[in-house]
Amino acid sequence: MRKYIKWLAVFCLLLALTACGKNTDNQNASKSNDLYSQIKSKGVLLIGTEGTYPPFSFHKNGKLTGYDIDVAKEVAKRLGLKAEFKETQWDAMFAGLNSKRFDMIANQVGIRADRQKKYDFSTPYTISKAVVLVRKDNTNIKSFADLKGKKSAQSLTSNFATIAKKNGANIVSVEGFNQAIQLLTSNRVDATVNDSLTYLDYKKQKPNAAIKVAATANDASKSALLFRKHSGKLTDKVNDALKDMKKDGTLTKISKKWFGEDVSQ
Repeated sequence: MRKYIKWLAVFCLLLALTACGKNTDNQNASKSNDLYSQIKSKGVLLIGTEGTYPPFSFHKNGKLTGYDIDVAKEVAKRLGLKAEFKETQWDAMFAGLNSKRFDMIANQVGIRADRQKKYDFSTPYTISKAVVLVRKDNTNIKSFADLKGKKSAQSLTSNFATIAKKNGANIVSVEGFNQAIQLLTSNRVDATVNDSLTYLDYKKQKPNAAIKVAATANDASKSALLFRKHSGKLTDKVNDALKDMKKDGTLTKISKKWFGEDVSQ
């Protein structure tokens, strides 16, 4: 009898745990649906972005513009929503998403395993490579490995900071690409690891800038729109919009507008 009672108790416990798990899943699904319903009822998609990161998110003639801005606006349009941008520094952007200051981030967020544990990603809309940028007269840095012991200007939570750290660089914190270039050209740092597309845009704007690419990574990185975990239906709808944008050529058109080539695949 005692064995039967113990077995019954264990069975009931397992049954309760299973029910709890199902309830949690149901609650998460409900929350994701509620989020999308709330956004639809308001008619506004709140989007976090830097506003200081050309050519992706920056100001021109007093207006917020850029590749990521155009992509996010088109996504919102296809969802029947108005895109409302909330500008914030990169290092505070994840906290802003966590605190529900906005529903989505559009700011070249690289897809990484550690981030995937905490957040939901859309399908990628940008493919790029990391480059090491140095002054034109620099002959000491010719590879990523040569960053060891050198000062590298980086946004602390970016993919590029991780790459610089892995190669032994001493990180000097900056708020974005422009500040990194300022420190580099003023000889206050030795290098910066950054995005190849951002560099190409910078050189297009300032062809006489005294910087160069010292090394290019072999692996391409993928960037996507970012959401809080369990944003389910919102993420799905955004993915549907991106899929349609790729299919009808809109994403390629936006890409070529900013880079002269398709950087979305």
